[in-house]
Amino acid sequence: MAARLSGALAAAWLAVASAQAAQPVAPAGVVTRVATKDKVLFLTFDACQAVQRMTLDHGIIDPLVARHIPFTIFVGGRFARDNAADLKALAQLPFVDLENHSWSHPRDMRLLSDDEVRTQVERAAATIRSVTGRRTRLFRFPGGNADERTLAIVNGLGYTVVHWRWPEGDPDPAITADQLVAQSLARSRPGDILIFHVNGRGWHTAEALPRILDGLAARGFRFASLPDYIAAP
Repeated sequence: MAARLSGALAAAWLAVASAQAAQPVAPAGVVTRVATKDKVLFLTFDACQAVQRMTLDHGIIDPLVARHIPFTIFVGGRFARDNAADLKALAQLPFVDLENHSWSHPRDMRLLSDDEVRTQVERAAATIRSVTGRRTRLFRFPGGNADERTLAIVNGLGYTVVHWRWPEGDPDPAITADQLVAQSLARSRPGDILIFHVNGRGWHTAEALPRILDGLAARGFRFASLPDYIAAP
């Protein structure tokens, strides 16, 4: 696929692919792509917040809203608390999906006790519902770090866990807009779940995303809403 890109974009894609070779292996039962032959993709964002207050990146979100492109934000509970007005406004849009990304974004939830895992999920769910009026039913582990135990706990709370087949890596400021475009166009396959960040840490995402969307559309892809394709456990 890299051969179909321009020389500069192909080199950019190969550089990012090498840097992202080591990724967490998702346990069985985690959705990393949707099984479909249709040329459909799913645009997702993480809006996480650990200690430092983060804000919604309108440079990314506003063009998507203007174009009515479906997308999902996996929202941290602290992020929801501190960005209530923005999330309440997004919750009024039928093509925007808001889901659960834990309360405080612990780096590795595998290190938490069973009760701590439940608290991370349930506290975030309560805050997101209080802010948006919506119940969440999809969950994304921070960093993609999950195992059979933590997955079973989250499934037991009524959630389907959704990760990704490959990461964009946009929290790394060294990954340029050209690199983001190159890897997205080279790697995307039917049913893929694209992951970016919309909490101020997607350093070049706002610049890259319009080119990604237009390039994928030119290849015959369209974006759809995750809840339309993923059933509850």
